[in-house]
Amino acid sequence: MGRHSSFTFYAEGQKCYSEKDMIELKLKDITLGYRQKPVVRGINFEVKPGEMLGIVGANGCGKSTIIKAIARIIRPFSGSILLNGMDINQISKRDLSRLLGVVPQMPLLPSTFTAFEIVLMGRNPHLGLLQYESKKDMVVAWEAMEKTATQQLAERRIGQLSGGEIQSVVIARVLAQQTKSILLDEPTANLDIGRQIEILDLIKKLCENENLTVVIAIHELNLAAQYCDRMILVSEGRIHSQGEPHVVITEGNIKQVYGSSNCIVSHPLSGLPAVLPTTFNNTQEIEE
Repeated sequence: MGRHSSFTFYAEGQKCYSEKDMIELKLKDITLGYRQKPVVRGINFEVKPGEMLGIVGANGCGKSTIIKAIARIIRPFSGSILLNGMDINQISKRDLSRLLGVVPQMPLLPSTFTAFEIVLMGRNPHLGLLQYESKKDMVVAWEAMEKTATQQLAERRIGQLSGGEIQSVVIARVLAQQTKSILLDEPTANLDIGRQIEILDLIKKLCENENLTVVIAIHELNLAAQYCDRMILVSEGRIHSQGEPHVVITEGNIKQVYGSSNCIVSHPLSGLPAVLPTTFNNTQEIEE
């Protein structure tokens, strides 16, 4: 199979996809780790266009490792990761960056660059060799900042921003990239609850309206249950449960994975599951 052009790549069966097509992601029997030591084993799942998949689990379970593998930061020990039926290792780095956007957990950014310059970097996959950004690229970057409410940060340098502000700018950069699939690794970790909801509202809206394929590793179970169409609960390097939120978020699953007592209730507005911790005092009152 020859080198893929900047506009198309070929999946199994010689089927052709353009950049504008929707993206289907599939992981098949993936084992991942570092320095020959496996962290996650036998991972299988798929995500379809217009779907938001949440990866949840206790700290150190392998959530971020799965995101890194899909982003091709690390390579699987075994198994395959497919975009529209094609192994990501057969897609050029440039083409992959047009198909897949990544919001890392702790982005490393040059402190002297302005927020707008960082967002404009999202246009790099669409530029030719030694080509400068056009007026269209500027407009796309500014619109991405508008969507993430970061325009007021445009002229400020990264070194002057808070962790939450930097995270919002990185999300704007991914939107400027105009990919059809987005990976997010704990995107709400440094944000207050108001900004968490704003960001997740935005991602969910884009997912639905633009048929994006979204995978998000997220620590907050209640936020995951309210925003994700499906969830994967990872425990000890394996998928403990997967499915719609009401299938994954159960008292038994949470007890087995997190080791804590809890009470699962239906959210009064959405009807989706919500986790309420059962403290020692609560347990005493219930028993009495």
